[in-house]
Amino acid sequence: MPSWTRALAAPFRRLALAARRAITSVPWVAGGPSSTQVSTERALSLIPVFACVRIISESVATLPLQLFRRDGSSREPLNYVPQLFWAPDAQGDLVTWLSKCLTSMLLRGNAYGLITQRDPLGFPTMVEWLDPDDVWVDETNPVRPVYYWRGRVVPREDLVHIPWVVLPGHVVGLSPVSAFAQTIGAGLVTTQYGLSWFANGGTPPAVLKNTGKTVTPDESEEISGRLAASIRSRRPLVLGSDWDFTALSVSPEESQFIESLRLNATQIAAIYGVPPTKVGGDSGASMTYSNVEAEANDLASMTLRPWLVRLENQFSRLMPGREYVRFNVDAMIRTSIIDRYTAHGMALGQGWKNRDEIRTTENLSPLPPGAGGEVYGPLPTPAVPAGE
Repeated sequence: MPSWTRALAAPFRRLALAARRAITSVPWVAGGPSSTQVSTERALSLIPVFACVRIISESVATLPLQLFRRDGSSREPLNYVPQLFWAPDAQGDLVTWLSKCLTSMLLRGNAYGLITQRDPLGFPTMVEWLDPDDVWVDETNPVRPVYYWRGRVVPREDLVHIPWVVLPGHVVGLSPVSAFAQTIGAGLVTTQYGLSWFANGGTPPAVLKNTGKTVTPDESEEISGRLAASIRSRRPLVLGSDWDFTALSVSPEESQFIESLRLNATQIAAIYGVPPTKVGGDSGASMTYSNVEAEANDLASMTLRPWLVRLENQFSRLMPGREYVRFNVDAMIRTSIIDRYTAHGMALGQGWKNRDEIRTTENLSPLPPGAGGEVYGPLPTPAVPAGE
């Protein structure tokens, strides 16, 4: 077995050798007893839930991560990326790694990561996110909770736990799928009812009425079959006298399907703090943005910020010494070239960015030594020799 494979499997082997739970101590059901019939997979099949999870997880996972070091009251940006953030797990894909963490938090309220590799100083370099259904937490003593993975005790120092909303006296975050099972279930039922309605034909497509005679059930069935066959073949149907044919039309709005789905989408958007109009809901007002930048700022501050702060705090705990991480939210705000260059000019003129920092933002290489790339503020005017 290659050395890297042995290193990756070592934490799992340690768990296999750990003491097993007594059958009378804690539930053996993976993840604890289920409090709802709405599973994670069923919840994701509801479009507003999937949309909320996709918007938050993809928006956060695609933001650049930056490393800093605290130096008293100031901070120093570092020009290297720790292994944890360029090869975080066996797959080695940071975006997928972050998406797994966020999806677990968004659906189950908790992300559990097993530390599978450390550097020589003991700091984590690889973390594998576990299925929350396989994790159970004994919260009898919330100061010293005991974590179990598939029935085995996991040492606290080998586990990364990031909860969402936590009640006092607990360490496990609330699961949105469980806490709002009725809201999500209502959306699933409405969707299923709508599918059944239209699959079964909904209301009759037309009424064929004879005012001259009473039609027996057998005759009605025969006439209905002939009419249906004629409609399918797109051929005219010729009958005797005294027949009145009236086509029926019932709009989806009249059947309340769209209104019910819109209301459910608005409720689910409120759970996740996502603008309702992005997931098929109703904002309740004619909210408009002056430009794309304003909309991105609103999404970053109102929706993404709580998730970013939770991840930043937890990831910073995994860094050595005074190092910490921050997401670069500015990367999601796309401005026009004129606005961007104007902002660069203000930053340079006011002296809080130098030319090399601005060039880095624009993905340009630093200026050659001596060209003034490290100078803050306007470049000094060259002295003019006397007499010229």
